[in-house]
Amino acid sequence: MAQAASPTKAPTAVELGFTLRSIITGMAFGGGLSLCNVYLGLKIGWGMNMSITAALLGFGFWAAAGTVARVRPFTVLENNLNQTAASAGAAISSAGLVAPIPALTLLTGTVLTWPQLTVWVLSVGLVGVVAGMGVRKQLIVDGGLAFPGGTATGETLKEMYAKGAEALARVKMLVLGGGFGALSKLGGLVFQPAHLKLPVTLASGKVSTGYTLANLTFSLEPSLLMVATGGIIGLRATLSMLLGSILAWGLLVPHGVETGWITPGPTDPGKGWFTQGVHWLLWPGATLMVVGSLTSFAFSAPAILRGLTGLRGAAPPADDPTDVNRRQFWTALLVVLLASSAAQILLFDIKPWLAVLGVLLSFILAIVAGRVSGETGVTPVGAMGKVTQLTFGVLDPSNVASNLMSANVTGGAASQCGDLLHDLKTGFMLGSWPRHQYVAQAFGVVGGALVGSAAYLVLLPDPKAQLFTDDWAAPAVATWKAVAEVFQQGISAMPTMALEAMAIAAVAGVVLAVLEKTVPKDFRVWVPSPASLGLAFTVQAYTVLAFLIGASVMALGQKFAPSWTARFGIVVCAGVIAGESLIGVGDAFLKMFGG
Repeated sequence: MAQAASPTKAPTAVELGFTLRSIITGMAFGGGLSLCNVYLGLKIGWGMNMSITAALLGFGFWAAAGTVARVRPFTVLENNLNQTAASAGAAISSAGLVAPIPALTLLTGTVLTWPQLTVWVLSVGLVGVVAGMGVRKQLIVDGGLAFPGGTATGETLKEMYAKGAEALARVKMLVLGGGFGALSKLGGLVFQPAHLKLPVTLASGKVSTGYTLANLTFSLEPSLLMVATGGIIGLRATLSMLLGSILAWGLLVPHGVETGWITPGPTDPGKGWFTQGVHWLLWPGATLMVVGSLTSFAFSAPAILRGLTGLRGAAPPADDPTDVNRRQFWTALLVVLLASSAAQILLFDIKPWLAVLGVLLSFILAIVAGRVSGETGVTPVGAMGKVTQLTFGVLDPSNVASNLMSANVTGGAASQCGDLLHDLKTGFMLGSWPRHQYVAQAFGVVGGALVGSAAYLVLLPDPKAQLFTDDWAAPAVATWKAVAEVFQQGISAMPTMALEAMAIAAVAGVVLAVLEKTVPKDFRVWVPSPASLGLAFTVQAYTVLAFLIGASVMALGQKFAPSWTARFGIVVCAGVIAGESLIGVGDAFLKMFGG
């Protein structure tokens, strides 16, 4: 009699990297790196993706520990969970610490204690984690979006742990790219080169001296970070963004200046008018991203609904043991819904129905933030915030707390979800179990909330006196505050022609998203992506030009050196991103503690 085959042994938690030390290491690094993003957010309105930084720190720390104490070195999956937790902790700044919370203090005088602030940002962050659970499959597994930051982290981790001659060659290219990126960033910090201006002056009836393309943010940025990101994004999304930049900054801003919709900035040929332009452009840009992304998502809605209800054929599908099942997802959703709603009601006296709506809207905008970030590598934090402020300004006019803090939940959670999806992309590349990554993200948010909230209170004990100064420019705070002030007066106080522009953008978003899904595959590459097009309205044109350079170089490599590019193209880009990011993080720490 033939002997029955023995069942395959299930992998252990250690083999899958799901260990206590991977989670604790990620919490510790995430808490520390959250300091950088709180500092940078209050300084310049931007944060940094800390995934690669955390992966390298985890690898180095446990390699050193193995040398000293002979402990087992980190496995690649342990390091993935470490960087997942650390990234979630570092991203806590998007949960409100660098925009709506200080804006609320400036407008109402409300000051939260450390426990209150920790509970608040923790509740927002956990909504973002659960939103990521809901959209991961559609955007990463089925949608196959690039998520450039996650791809770069995945490639970095692969090369760090690979063996053999080919792996060694790829590691060398990774190190070479990292060194090049680091030297580029160091050179920029030391010599502070100016942007390369395009020497074109435009005539104007409203600006006596005329203005330049540089005023319209068309210049070349002396940084390789965005160039490398463009290499990962690819040519289609980048060309869509270029079209958006030409439409927004090349046509609409000049027209707005001439008609009086947009107030021009300084006529100094080296000064960009980004702040003045984006005040108007963010409304049609955000509408294009939201409507286009939701229309695209609607094509997947029937399959998603079948998956949620189990009505696929005659019997429900078996649950995936690597992911959360439907019951676990709905339980997590209910928990964060109750926790976040309670925090809004108890801390800010927000109406219960608005509090619940704020959480539910997070899942809708998570689709938008995730798709835009997946295509372009940029999570539209500012645009998501304005969409939600507009929503709550209409629903509860003149209420500053609901405009800022309910919008904080929706925009902050959706934006953080967009960031965290990059780590889920890394895990998808490496074979990590997504359910383990969700746990790591939740613990990472706890570490980031504890440390980031304390850092905010230490750095900014008196927001009214410290903000909008040379030390703390706080552009994101200024924008949230300005929009809240607008809705104290009502929707009629929106910028001139903004509502009409939003209506046109909404139609364009639907049309482009439908074309993306319905035209023959050979022609689909020529349909502009509404998510990428809309994002270009809310970022400087020089960022898009840097993306275009990187994507073009990658496309040329694929055409004329396909074998080399397939082996090393993404690896070199990942190295450049890692090198420049590490130097940027180090510089942020030096500035924070060195004054």
